Amino acid sequence: MRIIRELEMKMVNFYLRVLTGFLLILAITGGASAQEAIPQPPAPIQTLVDDGAQIRFLGKEHGLDTWLTIKNGQEQYFYVLPDGQAFLMGIMFDNNGKIVTVDQVRKLQEKGDSVLDSLAAPAPTPQQPDSFEFKSPSEQLFFDIENSNWLPFGQPGAPVMYSFIDPQCQHCHAFFDDVRKAGYLENGKAQLRMIPIGFREETQAQAAYLLAAPNPQEKWFQHLDGDEKALPANSEINSQGVKKNLALMQAWKFDATPLIIYRAKDGTVKIVRGRPKDLAALVDDLGGRI
Repeated sequence: MRIIRELEMKMVNFYLRVLTGFLLILAITGGASAQEAIPQPPAPIQTLVDDGAQIRFLGKEHGLDTWLTIKNGQEQYFYVLPDGQAFLMGIMFDNNGKIVTVDQVRKLQEKGDSVLDSLAAPAPTPQQPDSFEFKSPSEQLFFDIENSNWLPFGQPGAPVMYSFIDPQCQHCHAFFDDVRKAGYLENGKAQLRMIPIGFREETQAQAAYLLAAPNPQEKWFQHLDGDEKALPANSEINSQGVKKNLALMQAWKFDATPLIIYRAKDGTVKIVRGRPKDLAALVDDLGGRI
């Protein structure tokens, strides 16, 4: 309750810091009330779900259906207009300046009903592009990697490398520890974008938990440091994003982790299989800044 009282006293640009305290609970135990009919989300919101986002129906407020989505640790709130033809993204205030969205999240947390799983809904038919851009295999690979479900570690604007990571892979742990101990994430020498996957049901659930968590970096480092409870294997969390990551990995015939992909200083796309033997040379070769 203290968190909510503090939130109502602060400016709106601080609201996300407060709401994230509820989000991980909702991702595991939250859902709409069993007595309240759950409407069909608008197609753009459903597309987020099909791309691996968690979704929760927060109920109706002032005549507007409210949806919460969580993807890659980022939450968004949507209010659908009564005619269903448009929606707004952001938070709602009442005429006294109180943040209504906070109360909606709190009420849903208190209900503690089962998780709403919108993955059963049919995926929308993808639109065909008007024209096609032909890419070399390496450029197509990098394009696919950039559009996977990843989590950033390190400073914005730092040179980027991507890596497929299984939560229980000891070589992945060693690689991450190497990067962390070298200080590359803090000093801006590299940003490591983790692409969580799971080769087993347990690790798939842990990877899905990471994608759903509002603080995935903190949870991952706790896991690396030996906290066995940091990444629970909760099968109720939407694992669509993790499954897409694994499908991408398998489509390119990769079968081991860690697997590192990056754009080098000379513009080429390079792949490193396993724990790098010379991490300093790899970081020095990073060229892509995004």
